[in-house]
Amino acid sequence: MSRLKIGFVGTGGMGQMAHLSNYTQLHELCEVVALAEVRPQLARSVADRYGISKIYDHHMELINHAKVDAIVAPQLYRSHLAIIPDILKAGIPVFTEKPLTLTVEAGEQLVRLAEEHQTLHMVGYHKRSDPAMEYASERIEQWKTSGEYGRLQYIRVTMPPGDWIGGADAPLSSNEPYPFIPIEPGSAEFTDEQNRQLDTFVNYYIHQVNAIRYLLKESYKITYADRRGILLTGESDSGVTVALEMAPYQTSIEWHESMLVCFEKGFVRVDLPPPLARQQAGKVTIMKDNGTDSPSYELPVMPNRSAMRQQAMNFIAAVRGERPAPCESKEALEDLKVARDYIRLMQQYQ
Repeated sequence: MSRLKIGFVGTGGMGQMAHLSNYTQLHELCEVVALAEVRPQLARSVADRYGISKIYDHHMELINHAKVDAIVAPQLYRSHLAIIPDILKAGIPVFTEKPLTLTVEAGEQLVRLAEEHQTLHMVGYHKRSDPAMEYASERIEQWKTSGEYGRLQYIRVTMPPGDWIGGADAPLSSNEPYPFIPIEPGSAEFTDEQNRQLDTFVNYYIHQVNAIRYLLKESYKITYADRRGILLTGESDSGVTVALEMAPYQTSIEWHESMLVCFEKGFVRVDLPPPLARQQAGKVTIMKDNGTDSPSYELPVMPNRSAMRQQAMNFIAAVRGERPAPCESKEALEDLKVARDYIRLMQQYQ
């Protein structure tokens, strides 16, 4: 099968470190043939480093002239409404960073456009693509089907702030000013302060909100949020208790993000590396104690492949129709509904 021709819309820090540096290594799967970047000096530096032949200063020029099979658009999420609709209307499969947007209303617009134009919009919840998360998800589904370790009872995600860069090399940069790009406004439902809280929550914790649903394979609703913004709890459609610990402590040079999935007679735990760590997968620990066999622990060995690299491979596969995208915009919209419910719940303390 021929390589996909990929265009990049935006080549800032995250665009380079998390995405471009991975796609340009997948030589057998794709070729990055064009980029659109509003800062011309940065565009030229990035194109020279990564061997990209075509440079455009506006995303519409890339859409109209580059003849790409798919677009990777690592933009700030509050800029999505200014750029992504044009890509969807052109019928070009697109990848964006998380979250989908800031508000539910804006997210609904993008979901509607993707459906109207029958165009893939994959949202970058890279933790779903970590080999450790994929492995854990398969094992969880096996246990749910077999019932050997009892019912799924509890999922806890812990996300202390820490060194999320994990030693990644600094991206190319320039001193050029950022041109004006329209920014999505906050929700009309909330005050300015509540919209700031919403912005903070989706920026820092929407990955974990999404990961809970990925591990559950069903929706859930928030039932409690503490006044200090450290803990939220909820319940899934089938009655599984879930908890998200937000910044119970912090680290300076480590990363302690973890997912604990508890059955009655065992658990599956995932410890994730810093998001930008180069070619490191998470670690899986499996505890089994079904009362029949001897209690045991498993520590399966994961491949030396980062979630970001696997995510790029998953997007390419989804564009080709080889397998579904890990998270499309329609499901990503559910994360914004959880975030909205969280801010509503926090109103009781104001």
